[in-house]
Amino acid sequence: MLILVLGATGYLGGHIAGGLRALPGARVFTGGRSPGADVPVDLASARPRDLAAALAALAPDAVVNCAGATGGDAVTLAEVNARGPAVLCAALREAAPEARLVHLGSAAEYGPGTPGRPVPESAATRPAGPYGATKLAGTVAVTASGLDAVVLRVGNPVGPGAPATGLPGRVAGLLAGAGRDADAVLRLGDLSAHRDFVDVRDVARAVCSAVTAPGPLPPVLNIGGGAAVPVRDLVRVLARVAGFRGRVVEAGTGSARSAQVSWQCSDITAAGDVLGWRPAHSLDDSLTALWAAGSAGRPRGPEEVAAR
Repeated sequence: MLILVLGATGYLGGHIAGGLRALPGARVFTGGRSPGADVPVDLASARPRDLAAALAALAPDAVVNCAGATGGDAVTLAEVNARGPAVLCAALREAAPEARLVHLGSAAEYGPGTPGRPVPESAATRPAGPYGATKLAGTVAVTASGLDAVVLRVGNPVGPGAPATGLPGRVAGLLAGAGRDADAVLRLGDLSAHRDFVDVRDVARAVCSAVTAPGPLPPVLNIGGGAAVPVRDLVRVLARVAGFRGRVVEAGTGSARSAQVSWQCSDITAAGDVLGWRPAHSLDDSLTALWAAGSAGRPRGPEEVAAR
């Protein structure tokens, strides 16, 4: 099986490409803006016909799109998260209409959740900001494409290699700087929001299952940890894993998104039924691996994607 992974230099993409390479008989090629990509392409600006030519030459059996933007202004987010998937779908329809497309969406597409009610794929989508709105536009482009495609709506990824652009990686970097000084004070914003954390290695397993599953798949599947975890608990566990002896102080209001989306949890029943997938790593496992990897703050490639 020949598999093309777009955005393989990012946090999720790197783990996903590694997991796919371990599949028996798989040949994995990479695509993106990074030097050395097998298929040089920038989905934010590529023309469908040019990408179609590259896809026709490669003739992939499956394409996994991990490319996306988590930050930047609304124009940047729209170019990468909305236009990019639309261009990819147009190119696939022309050059490789039989290939399976696995596209990474985001739980942010759902918007604010109701405490105590995990969100199923059938729930209304009410994104609270440009990131979720542009990811939703990308999902619509994929699900309306007529291709053999599935969108995996990923929760908040955590685990080894987590970048400093996300909360787990940022907190790990702060803890590394604080050391084990009992007088150290870690000042963070409001940590009362609840998030659905999922290990990046479990996300990679879900993608492998989606690539190889027989027959057509549902248009959207939730991939998360299946529980709403207080962000405060994540910080507490990571501090314990790091051996931090100081104090954590919540000062300020935190991020705007935390204020807009105070509770988030995905119903992952369908992924279990369709893919036989369940998360295998606990939050403790994920944070222990993050700390052991020592990669908080390490620069990531230009294709980095995270579901936030």
